[in-house]
Amino acid sequence: MESEPPTFSPAWWCPGGHAQTIVGAICRPTQTLPLQRERWETPDGDFLDIDRLVGQPDTPRLVALHGLEGSSRSPDIQALMAAAQGLGWESIGLNFRSCSGEPNRLRRAYHAGETSDLAWLIQQLLREDGQRPIVCTGISLGGNVLLKYLGEQSAQAAAPLQAAVAISTPFDLNASVAYVEQGFSLLYIQRFVKSLKRKTLAKLEQYPDLVDRSALDSVQTLTDFDNLFTAPVHGFPDADTYWHVSSSIRFLPTIRRPTLLINAQDDPFYPADRLPSQQVAENPWLTGWFPAHGGHGGFVSGGWPWQPRFWIASSAIAFLQSQLAAPEISATASEVSLA
Repeated sequence: MESEPPTFSPAWWCPGGHAQTIVGAICRPTQTLPLQRERWETPDGDFLDIDRLVGQPDTPRLVALHGLEGSSRSPDIQALMAAAQGLGWESIGLNFRSCSGEPNRLRRAYHAGETSDLAWLIQQLLREDGQRPIVCTGISLGGNVLLKYLGEQSAQAAAPLQAAVAISTPFDLNASVAYVEQGFSLLYIQRFVKSLKRKTLAKLEQYPDLVDRSALDSVQTLTDFDNLFTAPVHGFPDADTYWHVSSSIRFLPTIRRPTLLINAQDDPFYPADRLPSQQVAENPWLTGWFPAHGGHGGFVSGGWPWQPRFWIASSAIAFLQSQLAAPEISATASEVSLA
């Protein structure tokens, strides 16, 4: 569908993708939301922890998916939930397995292509109330999970989600990992790897044969970790195969719900020349907003450093609101912004 992207102008004091990424991560205000933690027992004997922000009766429900080693209480997810709260919507923040503050029970954890938990969660919400529309946002890894899920659902006569927004998505995981594991971006990876190793060490207490402890100690990169843990534990022969099979770019052509893709061209986690402009142009259900600046999940504007404004949450929720208000879904071509 055609859509004119809202104007995003990066703050003059926050230039470049790295500055946008870092300021967006550390300066986003913490929301004080009355979240209700719920533990849902999964069919395979594990659990999912969700954080629910109750809205007004009979309003839409937003499902929010966090990024790598984040949680539903990450500031960027909280900003989306707060924006939805402003419309009276209910929000459900899904914590991927092992991300809620407590280790999950099974050997497996979560990964960028694991969509069965999202599918199960949505079905549970429909059983609660099948009359309320459900929309979804995903950030970074969560965006990849969301888009892959939407593509997988294309065979269904009526996909459960009414609209979706994917933010700062690593559409091609092979390209993303290769891009982020070089230069300054390695600093981001070190933070993620440290957290992943700590979780895996804790899981070894329960499953001593899960991975070789000495090999885990030597892990330095995401490639190392995915080859040692993510791929074999989740049934892939190696990291390259896991990334290829899980990449959402393969599923974009089959998405059949209005879906907005927001990625900055200076995202230090993803190369601009691999943005899915062609896929957006060929699929009328996709809308692409690809501004020149914004970093990874940052999108910081504002005239002064002590008064930053964060563009992404309000823009994402406004898109979802517009789709829910539309009398019918247009089949015209999407417009991709590369300005």
